[in-house]
Amino acid sequence: MHDDRRLTEVRLDRFLRERIVPALYPRSVPLTLSSWDAPDEPVPVSEALRQEFAPQEHGAAWGRPWSTKWLRLQGEVPDAWGAAADTSVEVLVDLGFGGALPGFQCEGIAWRPDGTIIKAISPRNQYIPLKLLGSGMAVDFYVEAAANPDLSQGWTFAATPYGDKATSGSEPKYRLGGIVIAELNQTVWELQQDIRALGGLMHELPMELPRRHEILRALERMLDILDPDDVPGTAAAGRAALADALARPAYASAHRLVATGHAHIDSAWLWPVRETIRKCARTFSNAVALMDEHPGFVFSCSSAQQLAWMKEYYPELFGRIREKVRGGQFIPVGGMWVESDSNMPGGEAMARQFLEGKGFFLDEFGVECQEAWLPDTFGYSAALPQIVKAAGSRWFLTQKISWNQVNRMPHHTFDWEGIDGTRLFTHFPPVDTYSSELSARDLAHAERNYRDHGRGTMSLVPFGYGDGGGGPTREMLAAARRTADLEGSPKVQIGTSSSFFARAQAEYQSLPVWVGEMYLELHRGTYTSQAKTKLGNRRSEHLLREAELWCATAAVRTGYSYPAAELKRLWRLVLLQQFHDILPGSSIAWVHQDAERNYAAVGRGLEAIIEDAAAAVLGTGDREFLLNAAPHERQGVPALAAAEPIRFEQPVSVTGSEGGYILDNGIIRAVVDADGLLASLMDYSSGRETIAPGESGNLLELHRDTPNEWDAWDIDAFYRRNVERLTDARSVTLERDPRRESPDAVVLVERMAGSSAVTQRISLEAGSGSLAISTAVDWQESEKLLKLGFALDVRADRSASETQFGHVFRPTHVNTSWEAAKFEICAHRWIHVAEPGYGVAVSNASSYGHDVTRNVREHDGGTTTTVRLSLLRAPKFPDPGADRGRHELNVTIRPGASIADAVEEGYRTNLVPRVLRGAHGVEPLFTVFNQALVIEAVKLAEDGSGDVIVRLYESLGERSTGLMTANFDVASVHTVDLLERPVDAPGVTAGRDSAGLTLRPFQLMTLRFVRPPEGPETASDSRV
Repeated sequence: MHDDRRLTEVRLDRFLRERIVPALYPRSVPLTLSSWDAPDEPVPVSEALRQEFAPQEHGAAWGRPWSTKWLRLQGEVPDAWGAAADTSVEVLVDLGFGGALPGFQCEGIAWRPDGTIIKAISPRNQYIPLKLLGSGMAVDFYVEAAANPDLSQGWTFAATPYGDKATSGSEPKYRLGGIVIAELNQTVWELQQDIRALGGLMHELPMELPRRHEILRALERMLDILDPDDVPGTAAAGRAALADALARPAYASAHRLVATGHAHIDSAWLWPVRETIRKCARTFSNAVALMDEHPGFVFSCSSAQQLAWMKEYYPELFGRIREKVRGGQFIPVGGMWVESDSNMPGGEAMARQFLEGKGFFLDEFGVECQEAWLPDTFGYSAALPQIVKAAGSRWFLTQKISWNQVNRMPHHTFDWEGIDGTRLFTHFPPVDTYSSELSARDLAHAERNYRDHGRGTMSLVPFGYGDGGGGPTREMLAAARRTADLEGSPKVQIGTSSSFFARAQAEYQSLPVWVGEMYLELHRGTYTSQAKTKLGNRRSEHLLREAELWCATAAVRTGYSYPAAELKRLWRLVLLQQFHDILPGSSIAWVHQDAERNYAAVGRGLEAIIEDAAAAVLGTGDREFLLNAAPHERQGVPALAAAEPIRFEQPVSVTGSEGGYILDNGIIRAVVDADGLLASLMDYSSGRETIAPGESGNLLELHRDTPNEWDAWDIDAFYRRNVERLTDARSVTLERDPRRESPDAVVLVERMAGSSAVTQRISLEAGSGSLAISTAVDWQESEKLLKLGFALDVRADRSASETQFGHVFRPTHVNTSWEAAKFEICAHRWIHVAEPGYGVAVSNASSYGHDVTRNVREHDGGTTTTVRLSLLRAPKFPDPGADRGRHELNVTIRPGASIADAVEEGYRTNLVPRVLRGAHGVEPLFTVFNQALVIEAVKLAEDGSGDVIVRLYESLGERSTGLMTANFDVASVHTVDLLERPVDAPGVTAGRDSAGLTLRPFQLMTLRFVRPPEGPETASDSRV
């Protein structure tokens, strides 16, 4: 047989494009338009409908960037339209859509005159069925059109002014397309879906497979039957020609795909939060409309925050969503407040993501999510399995790890083992997208790519337009119907994620195990981009710790009214900023400006709460008290207590040395040379020099930072090959008179980093075991990376980096491609390197990006381990002004440090000493008799009972035993989960007012101390 395959394929493509698509709507009439332009920000529908609408031309230019135009569409359906059995009437609205995907350009939502939502309008979902208008044959409704600019720009990563309203200009971005009443031929539409399903499948099948050629000939017969001049009249016959090919059942061994409707809506990214709220309304209204038409359709929604917005701003739509939840079609998943970053949020913040998310779903819908759902987060902390299980969830889903640059994950379904040994059933969908269109290409890729064939038989496919929203379409549902049992295709079944997880877990029992973090070999720059956002997060987390601690203390000690509602509001605002494109610094300028304003508001609110609670605790007086919110003693003040601090009598000595200075407090000795570098650092307890021979600490290095793509996201390994060592200081001076003794000493170092002025304060406090370095930068660079390094005389084969409720070890060598790919790593408050018997801790107050390298010295055979912090970047996309401006970044280095010292140093660096005046101090609510057991949170219970909740963890990575005692009246002690529900927990022996603890390495524990009903104790019980 002659090979005419390509001839037929080209014929099919052209016939589909030029004959079938135009025949979908064989007749249409334009609508009468009028409009009103919102003067600035979007307004509620009730306000818009009160405005005076002016006549609007078809085809007119509209929409300055980020503006909103309200259109009124009016007309009459011509007689007899929609009367035929296979026809229906729809309104088609083209707002001027381009080739970009839904969610990355203009979009709209249709409203009835009574102010209720109909559905959304987007590039691939432009229709509104007449029956949804509820107005008979008359058409009269409104469209709220959003002129959102396309910042993706074809993913060229070019700098763009459109991410900030102040620079986005006023020129219209769009031109109205056709806005018409049209008659849909349903038979032609079904034929189009048949062709897409079979044609797509044909292209995915091997050339040697008979099935491919059978499909080709069926399509060829269909083309021969269809009359190009009367497609509607011959469409039924064309469908009949394809019926046999569509009826062939799938292979018995075909991979099974559970397809769940989904719209991964970024809560902020290339659009601000205010636009995300509208994107959610558009997407969810589309989903609900599809549910009305297709009772078997289910849609998964993963963010409690987004549904909270619907409750607040779109209550009518929220009511419809609630009905669909009850009907089992609208499915809350994930159980988090937002799909957060998982590398950088602190332990308590990650716990609160689940507390707030699952709590909202339970309160509003009576639904408890069993799966954690993070398809797009940039890597996955090794602490997550324990946190997910502690929240009462069973499963975990991710997708982003498929973006790895170097190494491929060996499994798609596996047990994930966290730092404490908790194992979590995990699925990584082999379709490699969270926004599948259920195309034949996607389905075939899922089957080919699945790495667990022979042990597992199924995987999950989230389908629907995502990132900027849109969600599933009727075309996707048509594809699912056709591939439910189709020869050559995986078997597709619409279902919930929980149904998938339950079935997959039941069939695949001898699971492989992945131990430790799931490091994303990409987007390493997100640990550093947008430093002010990082600082706001870290500061807010610690202020929240303080606020809850002192409010709980005041409530127990004095009967103070615990501000639960306000603390919840502030927590939720902080949790929103931890969304995986806000905290990582990968959003437009508008988003980060909003984040900075939000953090400032959080700071003001929490400082006021702390001041109020402290006043209740301390009383009125003139004595100075240190409120120690840290879990360790500080200046003689016990952990979690308020008392008068001990003043260190021995001052820091300062002597000049060859243009530099020697700082000595009797605990450590630091030499700052004439270039402002740390030439020597010694702790007296060991007498050992920390800085490697011939090297230095406090070395700033400026790198070229031009990643191949994804500017704000990525640091590529070749950055290391272009570096300027900033060794020349403009001045090195003392902040005080060196002839006068003082409790502490500060050396000021001024230098330039490119065009950016840098001022460092190198300070040593009396009684401190660490040297503090504050780096103030007026950052004016472009596409540069600023690192701060310490070359240490330590032979460390691994580094320890703090993560949530513990730390993670990473090799310092690059023996394999897995280690080599981790050339930039994330650490929270501290990083520690050590050899047996000696270690060094470096802590920080806002930085997350680090790198650790090692080198063996030729002259003495010793090993230099270099620890560097990434301080600042300057990417151009998506925010061309990212990080420009003034920053202050605080770091400490502690020689001779153990892991326990590193943990303590991290808290000390991030909890700024709070000294207030009052009449008396206050005893801590709790005492823990083992410093390995670290209290992370003290708060009152969510249920308003007045019970006290304590969250703690084993911090050293070893089995630790201790006793926690309550220093107030307690009726009983119980172990609870993150949602504060009773659970059985190993290693806890509860007494009446205490708990004996034997915790495994990094074990997380939450305890409820039930208070008796008689109320607060007298103030005299607790004064110190």
